[in-house]
Amino acid sequence: TIVAGNEVHRVHVVDGGPGITADVREKLFRPFFTTKARGTGLGLSVARRLLEAHGGSIAVASPDGGGTHVTVTLPSG
Repeated sequence: TIVAGNEVHRVHVVDGGPGITADVREKLFRPFFTTKARGTGLGLSVARRLLEAHGGSIAVASPDGGGTHVTVTLPSG
């Protein structure tokens, strides 16, 4: 994929579940936020920081019809 003149690698992960509500999506990358009974809530915040440190990004969307779309982008070089 070419983005603004730079080559990047992009991975899309899509599921067909109920999706993620807007209020939860806006908190997903906050440290210690979790919707689970177990876990620290650090996974997605650490993942985003690592991706950004390497010039990449992560985005999460949930279309109105359900499901969740996660896109991870990293520069190729």
